[in-house]
Amino acid sequence: MSKAQIQMNIPEERNAKPTSEIWVRFCARFKSEVGDAVYSSWFKCLELDEVVNEVAYLSVPTKFLKSWIHAHYLEKLRAVVVQEVPEVRDIVLNLRATARNAIRAASERQAIEGARVGLGHENSSEDVRSDGPTPARRVIEGIEGSSLDRRLNFANFLVGPSNQLAYAAAQQVATINPGVGAMFNPLYIFSNVGLGKTHLIQAIGHAGLEAGRRVIYLTAEKFMYGFVSALKSQNSIGFKEKLRSIDLLVIDDVQFLQGKTIQHEFCHTLNALIDSGKQVVIAGDRAPNELENLDERVRSRFSGGLCVEMQPLDEGLRMRILEARIENARTAQPGFEVTNAVVAMVARSIDTNGRDLDGAVNRLLAHTILAGASLTIEAAEAAIRDLIRVREPKRVKIEDIQKLVATHFNVSRADILSSRRTANVVRPRQIAMYLAKTMTLRSLPEIGRRFGGRDHTTVLHAVRKIEDLVSKDSGLNQELELLKRLLSD
Repeated sequence: MSKAQIQMNIPEERNAKPTSEIWVRFCARFKSEVGDAVYSSWFKCLELDEVVNEVAYLSVPTKFLKSWIHAHYLEKLRAVVVQEVPEVRDIVLNLRATARNAIRAASERQAIEGARVGLGHENSSEDVRSDGPTPARRVIEGIEGSSLDRRLNFANFLVGPSNQLAYAAAQQVATINPGVGAMFNPLYIFSNVGLGKTHLIQAIGHAGLEAGRRVIYLTAEKFMYGFVSALKSQNSIGFKEKLRSIDLLVIDDVQFLQGKTIQHEFCHTLNALIDSGKQVVIAGDRAPNELENLDERVRSRFSGGLCVEMQPLDEGLRMRILEARIENARTAQPGFEVTNAVVAMVARSIDTNGRDLDGAVNRLLAHTILAGASLTIEAAEAAIRDLIRVREPKRVKIEDIQKLVATHFNVSRADILSSRRTANVVRPRQIAMYLAKTMTLRSLPEIGRRFGGRDHTTVLHAVRKIEDLVSKDSGLNQELELLKRLLSD
């Protein structure tokens, strides 16, 4: 297509190419609009493929660029194109044809690979090793597993004091030879969000596949969906048999497991696998005894194995995570430089979880690219301001209250949970119930259940009793304030 054709708005075939003169003129104008730094970072690879029926078809080589431009610059891009080529009324941003073909080919290879990696099939090292970030979906004889992200392996997991025990247990479970009895079974890893438990259990899955073990990784949601689908298709027996014939079962986000029937089947599956020496690995967001929505038998099974908590990231580990994320970002943006002082500031300021650290690196990268200026301490603080959270009060557990009160009054926790009604036990028990009601969000029935299966009226009586005594006894009031401070620290 010639420049004259565009100016005269003459209809043409879809595949006709605009002249380079029009595109050069547009690029110069758009660069002046957004600045050299932004243009070089985000629009250098932008191409105008064609203009058809008053629509300009643009393309970029990667999905990331397409998503970023759509989110931040699509309207500005449309305005400049329309101004530069008056006959154009709209634009369409596409992924370049060569990129689409590459993605399609990769998807086909992945589908072939997924079909090869199943129960009873041999796994070559090529089946499980890849440098790319694309998740691999395992289809195991009719059971569709959740995605295993190839980036989440042991090589990429950073170890520190907060996760060292969990990492060692995961390594032990992952390296055991097939057919050898499991040492820690089930292995239950729990933590707050963003501390790496999904990374660790997926690393176990990858190591198991590399060792030739039959592995399936499922989220709780995927397990529920698979079981319900099997019931609807009247193939629940086949579902159970196939699931129990594997060597390693990895379950993530178990706190979302719902439904009495599904939980019973899950418990039966655990029992069948563990009793036959197969390994089970589970991840949740809290300790087994705090998963109130799960059946008691399921929680008991979890507690019967090795339960490991991943603690909040210490500052040294946060710095290492930031350095690793910055190094990864630098592969895509070679000019992205962050000083040690900025890294240290971010590590001190963001002490929540790894996802917030990822968000901080993204904000620093965006600031560097969009502002086109060096990243000072002040600029970095402004960029991550929304990620710096006000420290929330410590989450108090009923078990912690029971232990502290028992120690303070020189009785045992078993005494507090027992039916004994001697004075030296009744008063600590009532104080513990009062603290549980005032320092946790647990309901009266739940507190009663955690205090030896007592009725909620017993808890209510204890709370009112202590409230009455506190109003009259300043010594007891001071004692309770001390206990509260100890629990909150």
